[in-house]
Amino acid sequence: MSRLNLRRSGPWIGMAGLVTMLWLYGASALVAPPWAVALLVVLWLVQFVLACRWFSRRPYVVLAMPVIAIVVWLSAIVAGDVLLGWTA
Repeated sequence: MSRLNLRRSGPWIGMAGLVTMLWLYGASALVAPPWAVALLVVLWLVQFVLACRWFSRRPYVVLAMPVIAIVVWLSAIVAGDVLLGWTA
């Protein structure tokens, strides 16, 4: 039985998680106005480009990118609800 080598598989796991987060960012249209959804998608694109650039050089950071993406998304949605009154 071989051990999981996160240096090799971590970036792939991170990219898969980041691509999965795009669905969540897009589904924000149910509670957020169009301008906010567009801003969230731009933020996701920035995260995706960074993950692509860091794929080989910083594999552990790429592995953490989905966690960062969900924190950014959740913070934006909660802030929009509390400060701007977004509702479903």
